[in-house]
Amino acid sequence: MSSAILVDTLSKLEAELHLPEVRVNAARINALLHPDFEEVGRSGRHWSRPAIVEMLLSESTPVEVVADNYAVTELPVGAALLTYRSAHRQADGSLTRHTLRCSL
Repeated sequence: MSSAILVDTLSKLEAELHLPEVRVNAARINALLHPDFEEVGRSGRHWSRPAIVEMLLSESTPVEVVADNYAVTELPVGAALLTYRSAHRQADGSLTRHTLRCSL
């Protein structure tokens, strides 16, 4: 698979987790997150898969996440590292909570 196709495919899957309608859909969240999923948040806190699923499903106010600068590094054994920037869009259109992210 070409790098451009891989970036496009992986960024679309990752961006699904940013959509309010997906963040409240347990079946889709569980389909998108690997059983061994773990997250290190922007604060440095470690999150387990069950904790992330619970957090997403309990969000009372959907957050609009804006992401860009997607890049991919292909790794051995059919794995890839996706890196990107994300931010939260506020009601006035400004972006806050800028974060560098990665997904394996």
